[in-house]
Amino acid sequence: MSLRKMLLGAFCAAAACGSASAASTEGWYLGLEAGANWVDDWAAVATPRGGAAGAGEASFDTGWAALGSVGYAFSGNWRTELELGFRENVLSTSAPAGLLWDEGRLRETTAMANVLYDLSLTDRLFLSLGAGAGADHAKVTDRRAGAEYSDETWSLAYQGIAGVNYAIGGRTTAFLNYRYLRVGEPSFDMRDQYNGAAAALQPYGLDGDDFAKHAVTAGLRYALNAPGSQTVETLPPQVIPPMDPAPPARQFIVFFGFNKYNLTSAGQRVVSEAVRVAKETGSATVLITGHTDTMGSPDYNQRLSMRRANAVKSEMVRQGVSAAAISATGKGELELLVQTNDNVKEPQNRRAAIDIN
Repeated sequence: MSLRKMLLGAFCAAAACGSASAASTEGWYLGLEAGANWVDDWAAVATPRGGAAGAGEASFDTGWAALGSVGYAFSGNWRTELELGFRENVLSTSAPAGLLWDEGRLRETTAMANVLYDLSLTDRLFLSLGAGAGADHAKVTDRRAGAEYSDETWSLAYQGIAGVNYAIGGRTTAFLNYRYLRVGEPSFDMRDQYNGAAAALQPYGLDGDDFAKHAVTAGLRYALNAPGSQTVETLPPQVIPPMDPAPPARQFIVFFGFNKYNLTSAGQRVVSEAVRVAKETGSATVLITGHTDTMGSPDYNQRLSMRRANAVKSEMVRQGVSAAAISATGKGELELLVQTNDNVKEPQNRRAAIDIN
């Protein structure tokens, strides 16, 4: 299976993962990255002016790549961006002698439009898979015996992207990216240069296969949105006190991360306190109601709210409360603690309420 097909398959699989949570900060962002660049051996046909064509392969040394991007992260895990890239590699070997460069250099500028999908691993760590298409401007330069000639051309290009990202602040994300770039059959024509040159320096035309390039880069992405909308959110207080401070607390609220139903350490403490009160009450009945914010579809949120309620119930049973005394239900996004529009991340709506009677 080719690398292109592997990247495409991984990208499609990511898009199908509806339960994966978006880890990138929503809104506009800027990105800068740099690293190493490799070019696969390039098969080409060289045609000197007035001479016979010869086929051969050119090999390139490891070069460098630098890229900048401006993009927009949507609430549903997707990002789109425009990317400008620069790459340079020096020729290491060529054959047949005299037809391909003796001392050459390849410089490329790319302008790409990318679409990416983010898959959360933790609150700060997430993967990215994406693809892009655009244009590649390639320039070749040949220096031999004090003479130099060059040509440049535009070609269609496409790429696959895979990355590991880590949120190091409310707005800043560090990342490591791999790119596979394919440039469609570039052609260079230098036969009209250096009239009267010696036979060994005759200019030539080059018609080759696709350029296949690999780049590994490290960089930073900076979100331009307001500080209030952050990847790593500070959860609200974990216990809602009763209106009357005199009687013992009878209602507890456990908050959850975005698209999560596992208990945090703070949530564990709230459940433990609820268990203590339930045991002191003796024959108490417990009602657990799960809730979500308005991100995602109503059907998905209904299932997520039930998972949250059942997660709390399981922990209370584990700590000694009778399962027969506990009822669990889910309300999805129907009973919001904080009223919002649709598709809004609101930490206080991602909760499970424990009512002890």
